[in-house]
Amino acid sequence: MSSPSASSFSSEGGTRLRLLNVKEVAERLDLSLQRVYQLARGGILPVVRLGRQIRVDEGRLIAWINDGGKALPGGWRRDP
Repeated sequence: MSSPSASSFSSEGGTRLRLLNVKEVAERLDLSLQRVYQLARGGILPVVRLGRQIRVDEGRLIAWINDGGKALPGGWRRDP
């Protein structure tokens, strides 16, 4: 493990599964912690919930980015 805050597990196929915490996701996406939590609550980011904690599978995050992410419901504008 490269970071004490990241979790790393082996999947059934023997590949390493690395779960990133919210701070690591925020750094990678250049977003604030608050924004990452908003995206997680809104179902925009692919998250794994461990009780009250939120983690993001590194592989799924990379795939999500490569697929262009996910749009906000209703577009980027909020209705007045």
